[in-house]
Amino acid sequence: MAPRRRAAPADVAHGLARALGAYVRTVAEAVGVPREGTTCEVTDTATAYLALGCRSTEHPDRDVMLVWSASQGWVVSIETSPGEPPIVLSRSTGDLVPAPEAVARFVAESVTRRGSGLRPVILPPYADWSDLAERMELRASAS
Repeated sequence: MAPRRRAAPADVAHGLARALGAYVRTVAEAVGVPREGTTCEVTDTATAYLALGCRSTEHPDRDVMLVWSASQGWVVSIETSPGEPPIVLSRSTGDLVPAPEAVARFVAESVTRRGSGLRPVILPPYADWSDLAERMELRASAS
């Protein structure tokens, strides 16, 4: 379990929320998700959710989601009910803020892979929120 971070100053949290929104919109465009299929928020952590319009080879009757968090990076999972254990198809490794095109490739590989496609969990190093915001703004403007 990742350590809980202290609340960031309001201006830093606001900057990250703005950058996260722009980055998520750019990623959503790359993976073919309409804006209304996305949410993101910055509280004591930063998270984003994209409802993917595709199905997994392994679970063709279930919806698929793409989630990003500042502690885990991108994760492709099957939508589950509240009492059901999570079904993770794949976790990204390395860069917390990969290019939107790299995220699209990651999603495509994750939903078409058969068998255990879980990559080992490699938690990214602690990222400063100001740094995350700057990197997200760069990724969003480059696309």
